[in-house]
Amino acid sequence: MATADTVNLNEYHPPKEESLKAFSEIETGLKKTLLHMKHTYLKHEPEYFAAVQALSDADLTSFSSSDLEGVRVGMSAYGLHLFGKVRIPAMPESGPAYIHFRAFIGGDGHDEPGVARLHSIHTEDLEEPDGGRKYRAIFTKDDPLEWFDT
Repeated sequence: MATADTVNLNEYHPPKEESLKAFSEIETGLKKTLLHMKHTYLKHEPEYFAAVQALSDADLTSFSSSDLEGVRVGMSAYGLHLFGKVRIPAMPESGPAYIHFRAFIGGDGHDEPGVARLHSIHTEDLEEPDGGRKYRAIFTKDDPLEWFDT
């Protein structure tokens, strides 16, 4: 299994042609999954999507490949792991306005070598110093794009 300890991600950089191709392959699924997550979390833990609660579904998913601002990529024995930061155009850039996704492109021997598949959209559950919890799925421009499993 690929982990942050077994896969070295390269430095954060603007997407290149290969990353844009992978994004186009997962874009529809990314939007569908994002909406499903938003509606599910709003029932149980609305804080995850509090930053975008006022947005319509159409505005939340109005992003395209031109909004993919940066990526990090790493190789494992299984294939390529792509982490991306996408700006939600309907949100002001100065605040929470980004989602982080993880995709996988299988190598030789994989069911569909070279085809990108969405792995997950990042959600964060942090314990605060006072013992409370902080939940979010929408990040800021300054939040680093790091390895995540969820």
